[in-house]
Amino acid sequence: MIPGIPAYTAELLGTYFFVLAVIASGGNAIVSGGALALVIILVGGISSAFLNPAVSLAMFIQGSLSVVDLLAYVGAQMLGGLAAAMTYQLIKA
Repeated sequence: MIPGIPAYTAELLGTYFFVLAVIASGGNAIVSGGALALVIILVGGISSAFLNPAVSLAMFIQGSLSVVDLLAYVGAQMLGGLAAAMTYQLIKA
């Protein structure tokens, strides 16, 4: 197994689920908070559940992430968010 893949996959799937829940709920605070809490519980032990490129950048600046990890996390988060938006467009149509 390639080191790091599970963490990046967890970030992608966690971001996907969270963004899809937020978009589908119209930004409802209770749904958004519940989705975020669920994602943190499910993937937090694998990837620390940053779920946000800004948080990943902050962890890099702090020294908790390497450059490679930063790029992989941000890429996974962007792909997860994009996939969620595309899924919502397909469901909505």
